[in-house]
Parts: sequence; structure tokens; C-alpha cells
Amino acid sequence: MSGPLFIRNAHLGNDHAVSKTRNENLLMSENLKQLIEEAIKLELNVAETYLSFHHRFPEDAGFWWKIAIEEKNHAALLKNGKQHFLDAGMFPSELVGDSLEALINANNDLKNILRQEEEAPPSRTAALNLALKLEELAGEIHFQHAMQQAEHPSEAIKLFQSLNEDDKDHAKRIRNYMRQKGIEETQ
Repeated sequence: MSGPLFIRNAHLGNDHAVSKTRNENLLMSENLKQLIEEAIKLELNVAETYLSFHHRFPEDAGFWWKIAIEEKNHAALLKNGKQHFLDAGMFPSELVGDSLEALINANNDLKNILRQEEEAPPSRTAALNLALKLEELAGEIHFQHAMQQAEHPSEAIKLFQSLNEDDKDHAKRIRNYMRQKGIEETQ
């Protein structure tokens, strides 16, 4: 009689382990979902900032328009990835990093910057230097690194890379644009 009881208890232990793993996976999935949502907000907030510069600086309108649209494309890639890959457990977490707090802080900072810009518009030089800082935010850097990952990218990363194509390395492109226009980078 003790044999079946032992097996039954062992079975319950395995169910508990499976249940615990499921709960951990759900928690990780929920955390990743929050990270993705904040990363989407970040991309859209950066795009909004660039669109503001597009309207404010007609001499640079084409430049700002192009990278604003690319930021919106990044947001769309993340949104589609969330819809199609998250539930399947295939979303490449390296696209969004692992700090929800950093993404939330970056989004809050961006909202404050946009409010301040309405009250006291930045100079052209200040706008370009701000764009450099924005591109070096945690969320932007994670997305950029994932898009440049060359060694052993996952199939999901390969898909994101092919969809993203030329929409990359905004910080480098901003620096090059500043050099071409004779605008000094500030620290």
C-alpha cells in the first residue's frame, strides 16, 4: 500500500514543480510584456520629439522626418513582435533589455523634455545634441544592439533585423549629420 501512496505523492510533487515553473514563466512573460510596452512608448516618445524638431527646424525637416518615421517603425516592430511572438515564448528579450524602471524613467524624462520644449524651444544645436542623448537611452541602445547582433542571432532576431533593414544606428547618423552641417557636439 505504501508504494502507490509514494508514487502519488511524488506525482503531486512534480505537479507542484510544473505549476511553479508555469507561474514563473507567466511572471517572466508578464514582465517581458511590460518591458515591451514601455519600449514601444519610448520609441513613440522619441518619434514625437523628432517630429517636433521636424516642425521647428525647416532646414533639417527631411532629416528629422526620416528618423521620426524610423522610430515609429521600431515601435511597430515591437508591437507586432509582442502580438505574434510573446505568447509563443519566442519574443527576443534582448530587444528591450531587462530594466523596466530604466524604460519608465526614460519615458518620464522624455515627457518632461517635450513639455519644456513647448515652453522654451531648444536651439538647432541643442535639439541635435538632445537627439544624441535620446539615442543613447537604455531602450534605444538595447534595440540597436539587437539589430546589429551578428554572431548567432536567433531566428526571431533575424526576422526583426530583416524588417528593420536600414533603420539603424541613429546616434551615428545624427553625429554624421552634425559634422556635415558644422554643428558641434556638446557633452
